[in-house]
Amino acid sequence: MSQLLKYTVILEKGTSSYGAYVPDLPGCVAVGETKEEVLQLIQEAISFHLEDLQESGQPIPQPTSTSEIVTLSI
Repeated sequence: MSQLLKYTVILEKGTSSYGAYVPDLPGCVAVGETKEEVLQLIQEAISFHLEDLQESGQPIPQPTSTSEIVTLSI
């Protein structure tokens, strides 16, 4: 039986690339030249991370992180 998990992914734009990480999966990170590339790579990284946890008999962390956009006028 498959389970649908929705993890929050944080994207950061650097000077020449994008980075991504998953707060609920420590160590699950990716770097790509474009936003589209880093999103594809972090999806693959999440899959590999979860497979590794399963193979080593560790529990799959449930997604708990969320995000919000805060708008300020300065």
